Amino acid sequence: MSFDEEARAIELLGRVPYGRVATSMRALPFVAPARHVVVDGRVLLRLHAGLGYHHACLGSVVAYGADNCGSGADHVWSVQFTGTAEPFEPTADELELFGAAPREVDGEPFDPVYMRIEPQFVTVHSLDYSEERRLKHVA
Repeated sequence: MSFDEEARAIELLGRVPYGRVATSMRALPFVAPARHVVVDGRVLLRLHAGLGYHHACLGSVVAYGADNCGSGADHVWSVQFTGTAEPFEPTADELELFGAAPREVDGEPFDPVYMRIEPQFVTVHSLDYSEERRLKHVA
């Protein structure tokens, strides 16, 4: 992927606050929601530690994806970043970027855990429905 494509993926990721991290746990694939921010080309994630998903992610290659698929927009996009998840302690500025944390996850008090992904592979996919939707409403 070119620098321009990677920059576009980073820009798109900044449009939505949440995505999904995917890896495997006990030889089974899983996907978990996560809050993300992008700082200096790295994807920073905040997950709930109580579910234990971070144990499967840390030190492993993970995929992180986000999209605007449920937005109703004519131009639908999806981005995916693949890289190794590493633990990190966010700075005060990074914590501010994450914003308020949820009070609970599945009825338990939210316990944040933070991971950093330095993307090795980045993909961007887009679907443009503008012409199709416009023609559909003309008839």
